[in-house]
Amino acid sequence: MLQLRNLLGFVGSLSLLLLAQHTYIFLRLRHYLSLSGRGRWVLFSALALLYAVTLAGFPAMRSFSPEWAAPVMWVAFTWMGVSFLLSLALVAADLVWIFQRFISQLSAHRQILQRVLGVVVLGVTLLLSCYSVYNALRPVPVKPVVLTLERLPQGLDGLKIVQITDLHIAPVTEKGWLAGIVEQVNALNPDLIAITGDLVDGSVENLKAEVDALAKLKAPHGVYFVTGNHEYSSGVDPWVAYIASLGIRVLRNERVTITGAQGDTLDLAGVDDWGARRFSGEGADLSKALAGRDPDQPVILLAHQAAAVKEAAAQGVDLQISGHTHGGQIWPFSYLVYLQQPYVSGLHRYPDSATQVYISEGTGYWGPPMRLGTSAEITQITLKRP
Repeated sequence: MLQLRNLLGFVGSLSLLLLAQHTYIFLRLRHYLSLSGRGRWVLFSALALLYAVTLAGFPAMRSFSPEWAAPVMWVAFTWMGVSFLLSLALVAADLVWIFQRFISQLSAHRQILQRVLGVVVLGVTLLLSCYSVYNALRPVPVKPVVLTLERLPQGLDGLKIVQITDLHIAPVTEKGWLAGIVEQVNALNPDLIAITGDLVDGSVENLKAEVDALAKLKAPHGVYFVTGNHEYSSGVDPWVAYIASLGIRVLRNERVTITGAQGDTLDLAGVDDWGARRFSGEGADLSKALAGRDPDQPVILLAHQAAAVKEAAAQGVDLQISGHTHGGQIWPFSYLVYLQQPYVSGLHRYPDSATQVYISEGTGYWGPPMRLGTSAEITQITLKRP
């Protein structure tokens, strides 16, 4: 019931926001393109249809069969991204339109400027949309990250952790895409593989055929998974059970010991998503995950959200590995991430502590199949001694 209320609240808020956005697009395109009569009607009808399809995309993700969901989601989420870029272009055009009133040379040619702005808005939107789709759908690059861990024991010097995160497998995901990611990861010969949440958007029944590819992941020290917020809206308990059945260790507020060739050890802890309490999970409990451990032993934490780093630093975590933000995915959302998270992406040291945190920009994408100003990544983290 709580999950349903959260979903209805999200869809309700989104419907109002999208309605305001589509109304703005209609009014401003009508102005810049000098539409009248039939042109206005065509524009209004197209935007009304796209608005309805966009709203249908969210229930389609989890309620429709993959065959029905995929085309609805492609149209809905692609248009969501295009309409966002179109809105930004229209805002920029409006600023020029307001500014021209104070310049007599421009004011004398208002009709020409109006049409030029209309063409520029559509052209810029088209170019940015095409690039953003290409950037999101191109092969995922490997991002090497070498970091010094002050308490890393000699026997684990050079430990290679490969992180994949925010894959967002959904009915719209290209068949075989995840299998390709698995091949890339295995080709890196990782010592340990970390999947830091938001693996899926949809039910086990609809997505297990694609997710089965994860069973082929191989690493001597194991493959580990922690939940993200999207697991909770997709049915966390069935997914946790299914992921475990693939031979992946799910860390739910618990830890394991990683032992090197010389017998040196470190702790690997994992917590549920920080926002799980809004759904049906117990939420992150780092104290439980670290209870009874040797404080002289280094500990690495897998946590979906970077927001966990404040408590991680307070409890002496050496390194936190996270995702969630997608780096903002489409500029300028990167700036909005700071409203919820302390960091957007990359490697950081938490103030007044020895705790480092790495935030991946994500291996997949959510919603619009678009990335602007960000890049998907498979992260290869190599740990080194000072």
